[in-house]
Formats: sequence, C-alpha cells, structure tokens
Amino acid sequence: MEREVKFATKCVHAAEKPDPVFGAHTTPIFQTSTFIFENVRQGAARFAGEESGYIYARIPPNTPTHAVLAEKFAVLEGGEAGQTFASGMAAITAIALTALKQGDHLISTDVIYGCTYSLFSQVLPGLGIEVSFVDTSKTENVKRAFKPETKMVFLESPANPTLTVCDISAIARISKENGSLCVVDNTFATPYFQRPLELGADLSLSSCTKYIGGHADLLGGIVAGNKDFMDRMSVVIGYTGGIMGPHEAWLCIRGLKTLHIRMERHAENAMKVAEFLESRPEVEWVRYPGLPTYPQYELARRQMSGFSGMLCFGIKGGVEAGKRLMDNVKLCSLAVSLGATDTLIQHPASMTHACVPHAVRNSIGITDGLVRLSVGIEDPEDIIADLKQALEAI
Repeated sequence: MEREVKFATKCVHAAEKPDPVFGAHTTPIFQTSTFIFENVRQGAARFAGEESGYIYARIPPNTPTHAVLAEKFAVLEGGEAGQTFASGMAAITAIALTALKQGDHLISTDVIYGCTYSLFSQVLPGLGIEVSFVDTSKTENVKRAFKPETKMVFLESPANPTLTVCDISAIARISKENGSLCVVDNTFATPYFQRPLELGADLSLSSCTKYIGGHADLLGGIVAGNKDFMDRMSVVIGYTGGIMGPHEAWLCIRGLKTLHIRMERHAENAMKVAEFLESRPEVEWVRYPGLPTYPQYELARRQMSGFSGMLCFGIKGGVEAGKRLMDNVKLCSLAVSLGATDTLIQHPASMTHACVPHAVRNSIGITDGLVRLSVGIEDPEDIIADLKQALEAI
C-alpha cells in the first residue's frame, strides 16, 4: 500500500502535476472564458453531463486552474470534492440555495460573520426559509431547535468575533439523526488546525480571502464535502455565476503551499500576544482558545490541533478606550478582514458586525468594547511592543 503523505506535503503537492503540454512546474493560469470542443458530439455530451470536461469558465469545473485548487482543498479537508467561489459569501449563498427551499428551516450559530447573519436574517426569510439563531456552544440548544422542516445546521467554530466554539462531532451526529445537513465555516481554524469533515460534518467552507490566500490580496471562497452535493451545487453555480477568477484561483494555490508554515507562526504569535494582553491592567478580559483561562479550553483542545491567529479582548473603559487603543497602533493595521501576514485590529460592533442589531450583538457577546485582533507573522516582540505603547496611550 502506498504510504499517505503528511499534511505539509499535501499543501505543496496535492492535485498538482506538471503541465502536460509544456511541462510547466507550477499550475498555469488558464485565463480563458471558453473552451474549444473537438466536435459537436463532444460539446453536446459535455452540456448534457454525459462527459466530463471544461465548457465555459462560469460552469464547474470552471478552468483547470480552479480544478487544481478545488481538489487540493478537498484533499486537505478530507473531502471527496471541492468547489471554488468569488467570495466566502458566494460559497455560503450557493450552499443555502442548493440545500434549502421554501418551507425549510435552518439552524444557525448565533455568533457568525456579520454578512452571514444578514443573509440568513434578511434574504433567506424572503425566500420562505425560516432561520433560527441558536447558541450552538450548548449542544442541547441545537437539539431543542430541530423541527421536522429543519434541513441544515450552519456552524461557525471558532466564531467570529467572540472565538466561541461548538462541539462539531456532537452536533453533526444530531444533524444526521434528524436527516439534516451539517455545514461548518472553518475560516478561523483552516484545515491545518481543524477538519470538520473528519468530525462528522457534511461540508466545510472557508473564505479564501483570509488564511487560504494568506496575503490580503484576493477575494475568494471554497467548499469541500461529498461529491453528490458538489454535483447538485454546480447547477446553482452555473446559473448564479458567483465564481472565482482564474488569477485568484492561482493565488490561492500558491497560498496553500505555505499554509502549514504560516498557521504555525500565526498561532505561536497569537499565544504570546494573548498572554501579554492577559498581563495588562488596561485589559479586562482576553478570549483565545489556546489559553487555559478560555471557557471552552478542553473542547477546543479536543477538536483542534492548534488555535490559529485570532483573538479578541475587552478594554477597561469600554468603547472609548478601545478607540484610543486602535487609533494609537503603529505596526498593527486598523483594518477589517483577517488571516493576513500582517497584524490587523478592528472594532466589530462598528465595522464587521455593524449590520447586526445592537440588542442582538449585546445578547451574543459582541459588546461595544470588544476588540478583534488577527495576529500576523511579524516578530512577536514587535507586535507586543506596538500594543504596549498603544495601551499606555489610553
């Protein structure tokens, strides 16, 4: 039996082969909108789904560049197949439109990315889909939320921006018992630190804009799961057209080659920054899954092999103190998004989660004083020094 290679080797080599025409070592960018058929029979067979192959860049498998990225990500997540998208939100939308119809019910983590919340709370109900937002950190809440019409459970773990985690294995098991799809947004952890499919989930998705691309220079989304669902979703993608460009696909392939190295440094730095913040008198609390003081520390250790580069904290003095902190950083960048090589700091209540009503934000822990930090791969001493001088300016 051929020996299975380790994760780092898969990051570099999975799905990639020398170009059969010119022998190019790296996967080429297929900058084309359409593909030439050998004859009418072949064109008709591909459109009928009777023959695999490329048709038009909007229709999966899009282009050979996209196909390599999708397969590489599926290998890293442990899925049968993958699919790329123009953004993480395009991926979530395609999943919802494939899995749900009028009269269906969706259970969602209550703490999720702001735009996901808006999609679920504003757009899906207009299509006749009922959505329940549930504190999925307590598995019994999920069990109680099920209805006969429930067709999908959507989890975000760790959640954006509170870093709350949920028991993916337990919830995936309950979902299966109820004939429901279990979907996990794995953006914060990436497949390097957490593989939801191996924990029982049906689909795992990531915003490529974050750690997959890794350099804050692209938009993209990607999903891994079983081939049957991907085949059904390809119809939705072909009609709605939320596809990734070939250049972005190539950048994501390049990003995945160093995912394992970057994630180790992100996590190492985040732990040091979290410990520093816990020691500061200006800081009221720190939430990072790698800290022993983290409320769900044992669960995080059980289902994650590492804790990534995301953390959040509260400043004594509330939102005004937080503003002064963020206005005084010099090395850290005041910007939304996450997973970049450089450290990003932002205020979710007025930025990424401003679309979530104030009362809802407060009820789920996204308080006005919460600061989110995406710890980069700079020297940790420099990140800490910057935060120290900014804290002293409060």
